[in-house]
Amino acid sequence: MDEEPLVRVLRGAPTAEEVAALLGALASRSINTTEPAPENSRTAWTRSALPTHGATSWRDSGLPR
Repeated sequence: MDEEPLVRVLRGAPTAEEVAALLGALASRSINTTEPAPENSRTAWTRSALPTHGATSWRDSGLPR
């Protein structure tokens, strides 16, 4: 292994968990975020839990629109 390490600790003795957290944070910053989010990112399951628009009471919510 003659390659230079990607990350080097200059002071202290980090635990494996601390190094993993640092690398996770660095990896999340390197993700390309220029792509737009999908238009309909909510699933039918999620939409079913949202309040309905137009129903004024629980009795009205069961009536056809």
